[in-house]
Amino acid sequence: MSDFKAQRVLLIIGGGIAAYKACELIRLIRKSDGSVRCVLTHAGAHFVTPMTLAALSEQPVHTSLWDLNDDAEMGHIQLSRGADVVVVAPATADLMAKMAAGIADDLATTLLLATDKPVLVAPAMNVRMWEHAATRRNVAQLRADGLTVMEPDEGPMACGEFGAGRLPAPDVIFAAIKAVLEG
Repeated sequence: MSDFKAQRVLLIIGGGIAAYKACELIRLIRKSDGSVRCVLTHAGAHFVTPMTLAALSEQPVHTSLWDLNDDAEMGHIQLSRGADVVVVAPATADLMAKMAAGIADDLATTLLLATDKPVLVAPAMNVRMWEHAATRRNVAQLRADGLTVMEPDEGPMACGEFGAGRLPAPDVIFAAIKAVLEG
């Protein structure tokens, strides 16, 4: 895994029960000598804490557009440009809809509009949400815009249903990050 050394990942953690898998993804990145900075959405903070993410990443965790210190230097721009790749995991239906529409109403969506780096999106949601026509349109738009959108895993879900919509395993997301960085 030494080929990942010194790679810089900006990880945007959306809401949803799958947010806990971001912790293992951070561990994999750090174990491979990469660095990871986390942006935790408001919804994501209901599932994992900034303290947990900071301990695993050994970096401050950003939760608000207004908590960046480099106001004069437009901190959100610096944060988005200081990475080699931006990863959204888990990417909820809501977050992907905002991304597809170009909405920038919080730190995560503002960073996604400001970045000039490759973006990898790892969806996680209920199977019916994943199959909904609006979500399918949003995924198509994100791909047309040049983002890499992974296919979700299929299996039992926290809601008791079964189907596509599960966040891929952290090692699968990590392999996808490496593939995106290799171009």
